[in-house]
Amino acid sequence: MWSVPLRGKYLVWAITACCCQGFLLQGYDQGVMSGIIGADNQFGRDFNHPNPGRQGTIVAIYDIGCAVGSLFAFFLGERIGRKRMIMTGAFVMLIGTAILTSSTTLAQLIVGRIVTGLGNGCNSSSIPMYQSETCGGEVRGTLVCLNSAVTIVGLVIAYWLDYGMSFIEGPIQWRLPIGFQAVFALCLLIQVSMLPDSPRWCMAHGLKEEGTRILALLEDKDSVDHPEVVLKRKEIEVSLAQESAGGPFRYKELIQGGKIANFRRICLCSGVQLMQQFSGANMINYLAPVVYQNTMGMSRNLSLILGGATACTFMVASFIPLWTVDRYGRRVLLMISAAGLSLCFILTAVLLSTGSRPAAFGATAMIFLFQIFLGIGFLPIPWLYPAEISTTRIRARGSAVSAFSNWMSTFIIVEITPIAIANIGWKVFIIFAILNALWVPIVYAFFPETKGLELEDIDHIFDKGGLTGGVWSSPGGRTVQRKCIDQDIENKVDDGKEE
Repeated sequence: MWSVPLRGKYLVWAITACCCQGFLLQGYDQGVMSGIIGADNQFGRDFNHPNPGRQGTIVAIYDIGCAVGSLFAFFLGERIGRKRMIMTGAFVMLIGTAILTSSTTLAQLIVGRIVTGLGNGCNSSSIPMYQSETCGGEVRGTLVCLNSAVTIVGLVIAYWLDYGMSFIEGPIQWRLPIGFQAVFALCLLIQVSMLPDSPRWCMAHGLKEEGTRILALLEDKDSVDHPEVVLKRKEIEVSLAQESAGGPFRYKELIQGGKIANFRRICLCSGVQLMQQFSGANMINYLAPVVYQNTMGMSRNLSLILGGATACTFMVASFIPLWTVDRYGRRVLLMISAAGLSLCFILTAVLLSTGSRPAAFGATAMIFLFQIFLGIGFLPIPWLYPAEISTTRIRARGSAVSAFSNWMSTFIIVEITPIAIANIGWKVFIIFAILNALWVPIVYAFFPETKGLELEDIDHIFDKGGLTGGVWSSPGGRTVQRKCIDQDIENKVDDGKEE
Protein backbone atom coordinates (compact mmCIF):
# COMPACT_ATOMS: atom_id res chain seq x y z
CA MET A 1 0.00 0.00 0.00
CA TRP A 2 2.94 2.32 0.66
CA SER A 3 6.67 1.78 0.64
CA VAL A 4 8.75 4.45 2.39
CA PRO A 5 11.15 2.54 4.74
CA LEU A 6 11.11 5.27 7.39
CA ARG A 7 10.04 5.49 11.02
CA GLY A 8 10.04 7.83 14.00
CA LYS A 9 11.16 11.39 13.38
CA TYR A 10 12.30 10.50 9.87
CA LEU A 11 8.79 9.42 8.91
CA VAL A 12 7.35 12.57 10.52
CA TRP A 13 9.78 14.70 8.50
CA ALA A 14 8.91 12.81 5.32
CA ILE A 15 5.23 13.58 5.93
CA THR A 16 6.16 17.19 6.72
CA ALA A 17 8.14 17.45 3.46
CA CYS A 18 5.09 16.19 1.56
CA CYS A 19 2.79 18.68 3.31
CA CYS A 20 5.29 21.48 2.63
CA GLN A 21 5.30 20.51 -1.05
CA GLY A 22 1.53 20.96 -1.10
CA PHE A 23 1.75 24.41 0.47
CA LEU A 24 4.66 25.37 -1.81
CA LEU A 25 2.36 24.61 -4.72
CA GLN A 26 -0.45 26.63 -3.11
CA GLY A 27 1.80 29.65 -2.57
CA TYR A 28 3.16 29.52 -6.10
CA ASP A 29 -0.34 29.24 -7.54
CA GLN A 30 -1.53 32.20 -5.47
CA GLY A 31 1.33 34.46 -6.53
CA VAL A 32 1.91 33.57 -10.16
CA MET A 33 -0.83 35.78 -11.64
CA SER A 34 0.18 38.93 -9.75
CA GLY A 35 3.24 39.63 -11.91
CA ILE A 36 1.46 38.77 -15.15
CA ILE A 37 -1.86 40.57 -14.94
CA GLY A 38 -2.49 44.32 -15.12
CA ALA A 39 0.32 45.31 -17.50
CA ASP A 40 0.85 46.11 -21.18
CA ASN A 41 2.68 42.82 -21.71
CA GLN A 42 2.22 39.68 -23.81
CA PHE A 43 -0.51 38.39 -21.51
CA GLY A 44 -2.41 41.67 -21.80
CA ARG A 45 -2.14 41.59 -25.59
CA ASP A 46 -3.15 37.92 -25.83
CA PHE A 47 -6.29 38.50 -23.76
CA ASN A 48 -7.33 41.95 -25.04
CA HIS A 49 -6.08 44.03 -22.10
CA PRO A 50 -8.68 43.08 -19.44
CA ASN A 51 -10.09 46.00 -17.43
CA PRO A 52 -9.83 46.12 -13.59
CA GLY A 53 -13.10 44.21 -13.14
CA ARG A 54 -12.02 41.44 -15.48
CA GLN A 55 -8.55 41.34 -13.93
CA GLY A 56 -10.18 40.73 -10.57
CA THR A 57 -12.28 37.92 -12.05
CA ILE A 58 -9.28 36.20 -13.69
CA VAL A 59 -7.42 36.19 -10.38
CA ALA A 60 -10.37 35.52 -8.08
CA ILE A 61 -12.16 32.79 -10.09
CA TYR A 62 -9.35 30.50 -8.91
CA ASP A 63 -10.71 30.92 -5.38
CA ILE A 64 -14.17 29.79 -6.48
CA GLY A 65 -12.52 26.60 -7.73
CA CYS A 66 -10.74 26.25 -4.39
CA ALA A 67 -14.03 26.72 -2.53
CA VAL A 68 -15.72 24.02 -4.63
CA GLY A 69 -12.73 21.72 -4.05
CA SER A 70 -13.17 22.30 -0.31
CA LEU A 71 -16.81 21.24 -0.61
CA PHE A 72 -15.67 18.11 -2.43
CA ALA A 73 -13.38 17.40 0.54
CA PHE A 74 -16.28 18.12 2.91
CA PHE A 75 -18.42 15.35 1.45
CA LEU A 76 -15.75 12.81 0.42
CA GLY A 77 -12.64 13.59 2.47
CA GLU A 78 -13.69 11.56 5.49
CA ARG A 79 -14.70 8.64 3.30
CA ILE A 80 -11.55 8.27 1.20
CA GLY A 81 -8.96 9.44 3.74
CA ARG A 82 -6.35 12.18 3.96
CA LYS A 83 -3.80 10.53 1.67
CA ARG A 84 -6.12 9.83 -1.26
CA MET A 85 -7.68 13.27 -0.94
CA ILE A 86 -4.26 14.90 -1.38
CA MET A 87 -3.44 12.60 -4.31
CA THR A 88 -6.72 13.60 -5.96
CA GLY A 89 -5.94 17.28 -5.44
CA ALA A 90 -2.46 16.98 -6.97
CA PHE A 91 -3.78 15.11 -10.02
CA VAL A 92 -6.55 17.65 -10.63
CA MET A 93 -4.01 20.48 -10.40
CA LEU A 94 -1.94 18.82 -13.11
CA ILE A 95 -4.99 18.79 -15.37
CA GLY A 96 -5.77 22.42 -14.56
CA THR A 97 -2.20 23.49 -15.28
CA ALA A 98 -2.35 21.82 -18.70
CA ILE A 99 -5.54 23.73 -19.53
CA LEU A 100 -4.05 27.03 -18.34
CA THR A 101 -0.74 26.68 -20.14
CA SER A 102 -2.43 25.94 -23.47
CA SER A 103 -5.02 28.74 -23.14
CA THR A 104 -5.79 30.77 -26.26
CA THR A 105 -9.07 32.33 -25.12
CA LEU A 106 -10.22 34.03 -21.94
CA ALA A 107 -12.87 31.32 -21.46
CA GLN A 108 -10.23 28.55 -21.51
CA LEU A 109 -8.05 30.54 -19.11
CA ILE A 110 -10.93 30.86 -16.65
CA VAL A 111 -11.76 27.15 -16.90
CA GLY A 112 -8.11 26.33 -16.21
CA ARG A 113 -8.10 28.62 -13.17
CA ILE A 114 -11.23 26.92 -11.81
CA VAL A 115 -9.90 23.38 -12.35
CA THR A 116 -6.56 24.25 -10.73
CA GLY A 117 -8.49 25.75 -7.84
CA LEU A 118 -10.51 22.54 -7.45
CA GLY A 119 -7.31 20.61 -6.84
CA ASN A 120 -5.92 23.18 -4.44
CA GLY A 121 -9.19 23.23 -2.50
CA CYS A 122 -8.83 19.48 -1.92
CA ASN A 123 -5.22 19.95 -0.79
CA SER A 124 -5.78 22.94 1.47
CA SER A 125 -8.60 21.10 3.26
CA SER A 126 -6.59 17.91 3.78
CA ILE A 127 -2.91 18.79 4.26
CA PRO A 128 -3.08 20.65 7.62
CA MET A 129 -5.26 17.86 8.98
CA TYR A 130 -2.88 15.17 7.71
CA GLN A 131 0.09 16.94 9.29
CA SER A 132 -1.72 17.49 12.61
CA GLU A 133 -2.83 13.86 12.90
CA THR A 134 0.64 12.42 12.34
CA CYS A 135 2.72 14.44 14.82
CA GLY A 136 2.77 15.07 18.58
CA GLY A 137 1.28 18.08 20.35
CA GLU A 138 4.71 19.45 21.34
CA VAL A 139 5.75 19.99 17.70
CA ARG A 140 2.42 20.20 15.89
CA GLY A 141 2.35 24.00 15.83
CA THR A 142 5.91 24.24 14.54
CA LEU A 143 5.40 21.74 11.74
CA VAL A 144 2.12 23.19 10.49
CA CYS A 145 3.66 26.68 10.65
CA LEU A 146 6.55 25.35 8.56
CA ASN A 147 3.96 24.39 5.93
CA SER A 148 2.68 27.98 5.94
CA ALA A 149 6.21 29.39 5.71
CA VAL A 150 6.86 27.26 2.63
CA THR A 151 3.70 28.76 1.10
CA ILE A 152 5.52 32.08 1.00
CA VAL A 153 8.58 30.43 -0.52
CA GLY A 154 6.26 29.42 -3.37
CA LEU A 155 4.97 32.98 -3.54
CA VAL A 156 8.53 34.34 -3.80
CA ILE A 157 9.44 31.87 -6.55
CA ALA A 158 6.35 32.94 -8.50
CA TYR A 159 7.05 36.67 -8.11
CA TRP A 160 10.67 36.51 -9.24
CA LEU A 161 10.00 34.08 -12.09
CA ASP A 162 7.30 36.47 -13.30
CA TYR A 163 9.76 39.35 -13.07
CA GLY A 164 12.51 37.50 -14.94
CA MET A 165 10.14 36.42 -17.70
CA SER A 166 8.79 39.98 -18.08
CA PHE A 167 11.93 40.80 -20.10
CA ILE A 168 11.20 38.05 -22.64
CA GLU A 169 8.80 38.60 -25.53
CA GLY A 170 6.29 36.07 -26.80
CA PRO A 171 3.71 33.76 -25.18
CA ILE A 172 6.43 32.01 -23.15
CA GLN A 173 6.49 35.19 -21.04
CA TRP A 174 3.35 34.01 -19.23
CA ARG A 175 2.98 30.35 -20.26
CA LEU A 176 6.20 29.23 -18.57
CA PRO A 177 5.43 30.74 -15.14
CA ILE A 178 1.91 29.31 -15.20
CA GLY A 179 3.04 25.90 -16.45
CA PHE A 180 5.90 25.62 -13.96
CA GLN A 181 3.48 24.76 -11.14
CA ALA A 182 3.07 21.31 -12.73
CA VAL A 183 6.55 20.46 -11.36
CA PHE A 184 5.34 21.03 -7.79
CA ALA A 185 2.06 19.16 -8.37
CA LEU A 186 3.87 16.13 -9.80
CA CYS A 187 6.31 16.06 -6.88
CA LEU A 188 3.40 16.20 -4.42
CA LEU A 189 1.63 13.33 -6.16
CA ILE A 190 4.74 11.13 -6.04
CA GLN A 191 5.57 12.00 -2.42
CA VAL A 192 2.14 11.38 -0.93
CA SER A 193 1.67 8.10 -2.82
CA MET A 194 4.54 6.58 -0.81
CA LEU A 195 3.37 7.69 2.65
CA PRO A 196 0.90 6.16 5.13
CA ASP A 197 -2.51 7.59 5.84
CA SER A 198 -3.42 9.17 9.18
CA PRO A 199 -3.52 6.58 12.00
CA ARG A 200 -6.51 8.40 13.49
CA TRP A 201 -8.42 8.14 10.22
CA CYS A 202 -7.55 4.43 9.95
CA MET A 203 -8.78 3.70 13.47
CA ALA A 204 -11.94 5.76 12.95
CA HIS A 205 -12.78 3.62 9.91
CA GLY A 206 -12.23 0.16 11.34
CA LEU A 207 -8.63 -0.25 10.23
CA LYS A 208 -7.32 -0.63 13.78
CA GLU A 209 -4.41 -2.91 12.94
CA GLU A 210 -3.20 -0.59 10.19
CA GLY A 211 -3.66 2.44 12.42
CA THR A 212 -1.75 0.82 15.29
CA ARG A 213 1.06 -0.19 12.95
CA ILE A 214 1.37 3.39 11.70
CA LEU A 215 1.37 4.65 15.31
CA ALA A 216 4.23 2.27 16.11
CA LEU A 217 6.21 3.60 13.16
CA LEU A 218 5.53 7.23 14.08
CA GLU A 219 6.58 6.51 17.69
CA ASP A 220 9.66 4.58 16.42
CA LYS A 221 8.72 1.38 18.26
CA ASP A 222 9.40 -2.18 17.06
CA SER A 223 6.19 -3.63 18.46
CA VAL A 224 2.55 -2.57 18.30
CA ASP A 225 2.33 -3.83 21.92
CA HIS A 226 4.86 -1.34 23.24
CA PRO A 227 3.33 0.62 26.20
CA GLU A 228 3.70 4.00 24.45
CA VAL A 229 1.92 2.70 21.36
CA VAL A 230 -0.77 1.05 23.48
CA LEU A 231 -1.28 4.29 25.44
CA LYS A 232 -1.58 6.37 22.28
CA ARG A 233 -3.98 3.84 20.74
CA LYS A 234 -6.16 3.82 23.88
CA GLU A 235 -6.33 7.62 23.94
CA ILE A 236 -7.54 7.65 20.34
CA GLU A 237 -10.01 4.79 20.93
CA VAL A 238 -11.51 6.47 24.01
CA SER A 239 -11.84 9.74 22.13
CA LEU A 240 -13.49 8.02 19.16
CA ALA A 241 -15.83 6.07 21.44
CA GLN A 242 -17.01 9.27 23.12
CA GLU A 243 -17.52 11.00 19.79
CA SER A 244 -19.35 7.98 18.27
CA ALA A 245 -21.70 7.38 21.21
CA GLY A 246 -24.62 8.71 19.18
CA GLY A 247 -24.14 6.24 16.32
CA PRO A 248 -23.16 6.91 12.67
CA PHE A 249 -22.25 10.46 11.72
CA ARG A 250 -25.10 12.78 10.81
CA TYR A 251 -24.56 16.23 9.34
CA LYS A 252 -26.75 17.83 11.99
CA GLU A 253 -23.95 17.03 14.47
CA LEU A 254 -22.04 19.98 13.00
CA ILE A 255 -24.50 22.38 14.62
CA GLN A 256 -24.84 20.63 17.97
CA GLY A 257 -23.92 22.34 21.24
CA GLY A 258 -23.30 20.80 24.64
CA LYS A 259 -19.85 19.89 25.90
CA ILE A 260 -18.64 18.69 22.50
CA ALA A 261 -19.73 22.06 21.05
CA ASN A 262 -19.31 21.16 17.39
CA PHE A 263 -21.07 24.31 16.23
CA ARG A 264 -18.71 26.47 18.25
CA ARG A 265 -15.75 24.58 16.75
CA ILE A 266 -17.06 25.06 13.20
CA CYS A 267 -17.54 28.78 13.84
CA LEU A 268 -13.94 29.06 15.02
CA CYS A 269 -12.70 27.06 12.01
CA SER A 270 -14.40 29.34 9.51
CA GLY A 271 -14.01 32.52 11.56
CA VAL A 272 -10.22 32.42 11.83
CA GLN A 273 -9.92 32.01 8.05
CA LEU A 274 -12.38 34.83 7.38
CA MET A 275 -10.36 37.06 9.72
CA GLN A 276 -7.16 36.22 7.84
CA GLN A 277 -8.60 37.21 4.48
CA PHE A 278 -10.30 40.38 5.74
CA SER A 279 -6.99 41.50 7.22
CA GLY A 280 -6.04 42.67 3.71
CA ALA A 281 -3.41 39.93 3.38
CA ASN A 282 -4.33 38.85 -0.11
CA MET A 283 -4.84 42.40 -1.33
CA ILE A 284 -1.05 42.50 -1.00
CA ASN A 285 -0.14 38.89 -1.82
CA TYR A 286 -2.23 38.53 -4.96
CA LEU A 287 -2.03 42.07 -6.26
CA ALA A 288 1.07 43.74 -4.78
CA PRO A 289 2.32 45.20 -8.12
CA VAL A 290 -1.17 46.56 -8.86
CA VAL A 291 -1.34 48.13 -5.38
CA TYR A 292 2.11 49.73 -5.75
CA GLN A 293 1.40 50.97 -9.24
CA ASN A 294 -2.15 52.28 -8.79
CA THR A 295 -2.19 53.59 -5.20
CA MET A 296 1.41 54.74 -4.83
CA GLY A 297 2.22 55.90 -8.36
CA MET A 298 5.19 53.56 -8.94
CA SER A 299 6.34 52.50 -12.41
CA ARG A 300 5.47 48.98 -13.56
CA ASN A 301 9.08 47.79 -13.33
CA LEU A 302 9.55 49.24 -9.85
CA SER A 303 6.18 47.80 -8.80
CA LEU A 304 7.27 44.32 -9.86
CA ILE A 305 10.59 44.66 -8.00
CA LEU A 306 8.81 45.89 -4.87
CA GLY A 307 6.26 43.07 -5.15
CA GLY A 308 9.09 40.55 -5.17
CA ALA A 309 10.87 42.30 -2.30
CA THR A 310 7.63 42.37 -0.30
CA ALA A 311 7.26 38.63 -0.81
CA CYS A 312 10.86 38.07 0.35
CA THR A 313 10.15 40.05 3.52
CA PHE A 314 7.00 37.99 4.05
CA MET A 315 9.01 34.79 3.56
CA VAL A 316 11.56 35.74 6.24
CA ALA A 317 8.80 36.70 8.69
CA SER A 318 6.90 33.48 8.02
CA PHE A 319 9.69 31.44 9.62
CA ILE A 320 9.42 33.32 12.95
CA PRO A 321 6.43 31.23 14.21
CA LEU A 322 8.55 28.08 14.02
CA TRP A 323 10.19 29.32 17.24
CA THR A 324 7.23 31.16 18.79
CA VAL A 325 3.95 29.30 18.14
CA ASP A 326 4.63 26.41 20.55
CA ARG A 327 6.28 28.72 23.07
CA TYR A 328 3.83 31.61 23.29
CA GLY A 329 0.70 29.97 21.89
CA ARG A 330 -1.82 30.68 19.18
CA ARG A 331 -3.86 33.43 20.84
CA VAL A 332 -0.97 35.75 21.67
CA LEU A 333 0.44 35.60 18.15
CA LEU A 334 -2.97 36.26 16.60
CA MET A 335 -3.60 39.31 18.79
CA ILE A 336 -0.12 40.78 18.26
CA SER A 337 -0.44 40.16 14.54
CA ALA A 338 -3.88 41.83 14.25
CA ALA A 339 -2.81 44.87 16.27
CA GLY A 340 0.32 45.28 14.14
CA LEU A 341 -1.60 44.90 10.87
CA SER A 342 -4.09 47.56 11.92
CA LEU A 343 -1.35 50.02 12.88
CA CYS A 344 0.51 49.48 9.59
CA PHE A 345 -2.57 50.17 7.48
CA ILE A 346 -3.49 53.25 9.54
CA LEU A 347 -0.03 54.71 8.90
CA THR A 348 -0.20 53.69 5.22
CA ALA A 349 -3.50 55.57 4.79
CA VAL A 350 -2.19 58.64 6.61
CA LEU A 351 0.97 58.78 4.47
CA LEU A 352 -0.83 58.23 1.15
CA SER A 353 -3.41 60.89 2.00
CA THR A 354 -0.68 63.56 1.63
CA GLY A 355 -0.15 62.67 -2.03
CA SER A 356 3.61 63.29 -1.93
CA ARG A 357 6.28 61.05 -3.43
CA PRO A 358 8.29 60.66 -0.18
CA ALA A 359 5.09 59.73 1.67
CA ALA A 360 4.42 57.03 -0.93
CA PHE A 361 7.81 55.49 -0.17
CA GLY A 362 6.99 55.70 3.54
CA ALA A 363 3.71 53.88 2.84
CA THR A 364 5.70 51.24 0.97
CA ALA A 365 7.79 50.70 4.10
CA MET A 366 4.54 50.16 6.06
CA ILE A 367 3.52 47.45 3.58
CA PHE A 368 6.82 45.69 4.27
CA LEU A 369 6.18 45.96 8.02
CA PHE A 370 2.63 44.70 7.42
CA GLN A 371 4.07 41.52 5.90
CA ILE A 372 6.19 40.94 9.03
CA PHE A 373 3.18 41.20 11.35
CA LEU A 374 1.18 38.99 8.98
CA GLY A 375 3.91 36.34 8.93
CA ILE A 376 4.12 35.99 12.70
CA GLY A 377 0.42 35.32 13.30
CA PHE A 378 -2.32 35.50 10.72
CA LEU A 379 -0.36 33.66 8.04
CA PRO A 380 0.16 30.26 9.74
CA ILE A 381 -2.36 29.96 12.56
CA PRO A 382 -5.58 30.01 10.46
CA TRP A 383 -4.30 26.83 8.78
CA LEU A 384 -3.15 25.23 12.05
CA TYR A 385 -6.04 26.11 14.33
CA PRO A 386 -8.99 24.40 12.52
CA ALA A 387 -7.18 21.06 12.37
CA GLU A 388 -6.55 21.32 16.12
CA ILE A 389 -9.89 22.62 17.36
CA SER A 390 -12.05 19.97 15.64
CA THR A 391 -12.69 16.53 17.08
CA THR A 392 -11.51 13.48 15.11
CA ARG A 393 -15.12 12.73 14.14
CA ILE A 394 -15.65 16.10 12.42
CA ARG A 395 -12.03 17.07 11.63
CA ALA A 396 -12.26 16.44 7.88
CA ARG A 397 -15.47 18.40 7.62
CA GLY A 398 -14.25 21.15 9.94
CA SER A 399 -11.09 21.59 7.87
CA ALA A 400 -13.17 21.62 4.69
CA VAL A 401 -15.51 24.31 6.10
CA SER A 402 -12.45 26.28 7.17
CA ALA A 403 -10.88 26.07 3.73
CA PHE A 404 -14.20 26.95 2.07
CA SER A 405 -14.42 30.05 4.26
CA ASN A 406 -10.85 30.96 3.32
CA TRP A 407 -11.35 30.65 -0.41
CA MET A 408 -14.73 32.39 -0.56
CA SER A 409 -13.37 35.26 1.52
CA THR A 410 -10.30 35.40 -0.72
CA PHE A 411 -12.56 35.50 -3.79
CA ILE A 412 -14.44 38.49 -2.40
CA ILE A 413 -11.25 40.35 -1.49
CA VAL A 414 -9.43 39.70 -4.77
CA GLU A 415 -12.53 40.40 -6.85
CA ILE A 416 -13.26 43.78 -5.28
CA THR A 417 -9.70 45.02 -4.63
CA PRO A 418 -8.85 46.23 -8.19
CA ILE A 419 -12.25 47.98 -8.36
CA ALA A 420 -11.87 49.49 -4.88
CA ILE A 421 -8.37 50.75 -5.65
CA ALA A 422 -9.61 52.26 -8.93
CA ASN A 423 -12.45 54.08 -7.14
CA ILE A 424 -11.25 55.04 -3.65
CA GLY A 425 -7.46 54.58 -3.91
CA TRP A 426 -5.62 54.73 -0.60
CA LYS A 427 -8.87 54.81 1.43
CA VAL A 428 -9.12 51.04 1.00
CA PHE A 429 -6.41 50.72 3.65
CA ILE A 430 -8.67 52.39 6.25
CA ILE A 431 -11.29 49.65 5.84
CA PHE A 432 -8.81 46.89 6.55
CA ALA A 433 -7.24 48.83 9.44
CA ILE A 434 -10.62 48.93 11.21
CA LEU A 435 -11.27 45.22 10.60
CA ASN A 436 -7.86 44.21 11.96
CA ALA A 437 -8.49 46.22 15.12
CA LEU A 438 -11.72 44.26 15.66
CA TRP A 439 -9.94 40.90 15.53
CA VAL A 440 -8.02 41.57 18.78
CA PRO A 441 -11.00 41.50 21.20
CA ILE A 442 -12.66 38.68 19.24
CA VAL A 443 -9.60 36.43 19.61
CA TYR A 444 -9.25 37.36 23.30
CA ALA A 445 -12.86 36.50 24.12
CA PHE A 446 -13.61 33.45 21.99
CA PHE A 447 -10.46 31.58 20.90
CA PRO A 448 -9.15 28.98 23.40
CA GLU A 449 -5.42 28.26 23.62
CA THR A 450 -4.35 24.88 22.19
CA LYS A 451 -0.55 24.89 22.45
CA GLY A 452 1.06 21.71 23.78
CA LEU A 453 -2.19 19.73 23.87
CA GLU A 454 -2.66 16.38 22.19
CA LEU A 455 -5.62 16.30 19.82
CA GLU A 456 -7.53 14.02 22.23
CA ASP A 457 -7.11 16.62 25.01
CA ILE A 458 -8.60 19.33 22.82
CA ASP A 459 -11.84 17.32 22.67
CA HIS A 460 -12.50 18.63 26.21
CA ILE A 461 -11.68 22.26 25.48
CA PHE A 462 -15.28 23.51 25.78
CA ASP A 463 -16.30 21.50 28.86
CA LYS A 464 -16.72 24.74 30.85
CA GLY A 465 -19.56 25.94 28.62
CA GLY A 466 -20.94 29.48 28.75
CA LEU A 467 -21.08 32.20 26.10
CA THR A 468 -17.33 32.08 25.43
CA GLY A 469 -16.80 28.38 26.20
CA GLY A 470 -14.83 29.33 29.29
CA VAL A 471 -12.23 31.26 27.28
CA TRP A 472 -12.93 34.68 28.85
CA SER A 473 -12.64 33.37 32.41
CA SER A 474 -9.59 31.14 31.89
CA PRO A 475 -6.07 32.60 32.31
CA GLY A 476 -4.55 32.95 28.85
CA GLY A 477 -7.67 31.38 27.34
CA ARG A 478 -6.38 27.95 28.40
CA THR A 479 -9.55 26.04 29.27
CA VAL A 480 -7.96 22.58 29.53
CA GLN A 481 -4.56 21.20 30.55
CA ARG A 482 -2.70 18.11 29.36
CA LYS A 483 -4.62 15.32 31.07
CA CYS A 484 -2.95 13.22 33.75
CA ILE A 485 -2.05 9.66 32.83
CA ASP A 486 -2.91 6.84 35.21
CA GLN A 487 0.11 5.91 37.29
CA ASP A 488 0.10 2.28 36.20
CA ILE A 489 0.21 3.27 32.54
CA GLU A 490 3.01 5.71 33.30
CA ASN A 491 4.94 2.90 34.91
CA LYS A 492 4.44 0.73 31.83
CA VAL A 493 5.71 3.55 29.60
CA ASP A 494 8.77 3.99 31.83
CA ASP A 495 9.41 0.22 31.76
CA GLY A 496 9.13 0.24 28.00
CA LYS A 497 11.68 3.06 27.75
CA GLU A 498 14.12 1.14 29.94
CA GLU A 499 13.81 -1.86 27.66
